Amino acid sequence: MSNPYQRKKRWKYLLLFFAVIIAGSSLLYTKYLVKNIAKSERTRAQVWAQTMKQVFSTVDEDQLNYVFLVRDSLTVPALITDEKGDFKFQRGLDSTKTFIEMPPEPGVDKKKQPVYDPAYFENELATMKSQHEPIKINVPGFNNSYWLVYYKDSPLLTQLRVFPYIQLTIIAIFLMVAYSAFSSSRKSEQNQVWVGLAKETAHQLGTPISSLLAWIELLKDKFDAEDDTLINEMANDVKRLEVVADRFSKIGSKPVLEPHSVYEVVKDFVDYFKVRVSDKISFELNGDRYLKAGINVPLFDWVIENLLKNAVNAIQAPGSIKIDVMASKTRSHIYIDVTDTGKGIPRSKFVTVFRPGYTTRKRGWGLGLSLTKRMVENYHNGQIFVKDSELGKGTTFRIVLKNIEDDN
Repeated sequence: MSNPYQRKKRWKYLLLFFAVIIAGSSLLYTKYLVKNIAKSERTRAQVWAQTMKQVFSTVDEDQLNYVFLVRDSLTVPALITDEKGDFKFQRGLDSTKTFIEMPPEPGVDKKKQPVYDPAYFENELATMKSQHEPIKINVPGFNNSYWLVYYKDSPLLTQLRVFPYIQLTIIAIFLMVAYSAFSSSRKSEQNQVWVGLAKETAHQLGTPISSLLAWIELLKDKFDAEDDTLINEMANDVKRLEVVADRFSKIGSKPVLEPHSVYEVVKDFVDYFKVRVSDKISFELNGDRYLKAGINVPLFDWVIENLLKNAVNAIQAPGSIKIDVMASKTRSHIYIDVTDTGKGIPRSKFVTVFRPGYTTRKRGWGLGLSLTKRMVENYHNGQIFVKDSELGKGTTFRIVLKNIEDDN
């Protein structure tokens, strides 16, 4: 039988795979666009660099005006330094920081002394160096010296680099919120369907169960068989069906917890259960009879039933099941340990066994331990976990309930 949990897990991985493909494709395409725009901007920067060179070699006034028009058409921030790193020209930088008022040097006219903010210049230069290799130009008439043209990405290119990550983040947040809302809504609908089905099942079982109990009483009267073992066991089974129907009728509503001796509740069910399994499996119950916890008996019987059935199925040869009821060292909690001599559980599966759909049986639904965990934790405010297990030797499940003996 196909495992529903495993199918769901495969679908999640498949959806994740396609999401990665979509995200990767978007990033690759954006990278392609960025590469082309960056190439275009470098070409413009090279043209601008050549115009700066032409400024110092052109003598024709009309041609010089054209060169200035081309130079001023550059849209990316840029600056020029000489081979020593001294600032020469700038384009597209913050003029309020590029040139600032400073005390003039002796003998120099203040109005003819343009100076730049060193901190701002160094920061911009460092940014440009980190983004692109400089463009080297030889300047005629300057003793064969050369200048370096630095430039950085335009605001458009910078935004384009960041945009896909912002876009993917927003999409991811939207998908997570949408999935969470959809999943919550679907779970709510499914829960309503299952609750309605459970209550209807309990209602439908009520009439035949009552009839069977009546027929059993008639059998006892007719054949004077009040102490007949077979009829009494039949009566126990029918009463068990009545308990099961009562469980289904309570699904969806908050169960009422009442103080009960944990030992006595467990003992009553073990006495009923052990005569209905192979006599090759022995049962042992030990513990403190006076430890009390808030328990809903029909539901807690279901918990013990699932654990015992799980233990019986794990035992492939003659074996034993031991139940210990004890208090914690501080006596604030009650421990119920169910130990079998079955095939054991791998340590990697200690958590997985409580997930819906997990089963090692060919005809199992994988719901027993999942329901058990829900009934212990949600209805009895307790805990259940695999305390210990060893392959080939057995497993111990532990239930933890609050001890209320001090409250009475």
